[in-house]
Amino acid sequence: MRTLFLFAIWAFSTCVSAQSSGPLISRIAFGSCGHQDRPQPILDTAVTHRPDVFVFLGDNIYGDTKDMQVLRDKYAKLGAKPEFQRLKKAARLLATWDDHDYGWNDSGRHYPFKKESKEIFLEFWEEPADSPRRQREGIYTSYMFEGQGRRLQLILLDTRTFRDNLRTYRGELHWDDRYFYPLDYYPHETTDSTLLGEVQWKWLEAELRKPADLRIIGSSTQFSIMFNGYEAWANFPHERKRMLQLIQKTRANGVLFISGDVHYGEISVLREDGLYPIYDVTASGITSTWYFATPNDNRIEGPVMENHFGLITVDWNKRDPVVKMEIYDIRNNQRVEYSVPLSAISFR
Repeated sequence: MRTLFLFAIWAFSTCVSAQSSGPLISRIAFGSCGHQDRPQPILDTAVTHRPDVFVFLGDNIYGDTKDMQVLRDKYAKLGAKPEFQRLKKAARLLATWDDHDYGWNDSGRHYPFKKESKEIFLEFWEEPADSPRRQREGIYTSYMFEGQGRRLQLILLDTRTFRDNLRTYRGELHWDDRYFYPLDYYPHETTDSTLLGEVQWKWLEAELRKPADLRIIGSSTQFSIMFNGYEAWANFPHERKRMLQLIQKTRANGVLFISGDVHYGEISVLREDGLYPIYDVTASGITSTWYFATPNDNRIEGPVMENHFGLITVDWNKRDPVVKMEIYDIRNNQRVEYSVPLSAISFR
């Protein structure tokens, strides 16, 4: 009897959580890497596509400071932008962080002001006072959108608060014949390091066990690309393997990643035996651009080197819903389009 009572409480809390996130949505826009000192007209471009939600995937400002007042002031610059305000009125804004808005370039768990930075982040993004984000370390969170007998789960990871140091080359620039640029980092070879941390991993497993048709996982750094010597999940290959194994273990259908960080846009796909393809749509260029795109054998669309945003549209009206992945540039040109039926990213 006690077991049934506890299960009823759990089921009720899960239902409340799902309902509090909102009705079913079909248009999710996203982007990253926007400097607070520069105009951000791409946000107005995004508004024209009428997204239900816009996800800021990190480097939402370039803080790079250990002075928390400087961090607050830079957030205030972003918040005051007319284009940001117009987007805020047009769509629900959700966010996670990457290194520059976390506080320091390429930083992880050793950044000394992560608690203070978290409070500033939550204040700016107007996190409710009763949000679980305010009760635990880190800013990872999830949302469930439900309607028409369907569920869309949006999971935002925290890839900074718990992450161990990257492995760096010491001394002079490191060159590798496989690449045309010097490499910053090399992969961890043992499992005694972490990207997400055990507490977040435990939470994520519970989230993936919740019923959902489509699960969009927001990661500030790229998930499905090949190793390129820069920041990415590929620097923690055992953690990426753990993610794939967790999806298999929980039989979580419809997992799709969105990511940022690299200052260009692309779609990558990771294929693993016993698992459906894991797509990763990268939109990284609200204001930032880069000189080149790194080699990526997993790339199937892109790169887009101009300022851009990403858009995922779900046609829930079809018996087998279709998930369309797009990238639009600053001139509102569709630069990338790739569609898959939901059954193609689900266990059969």
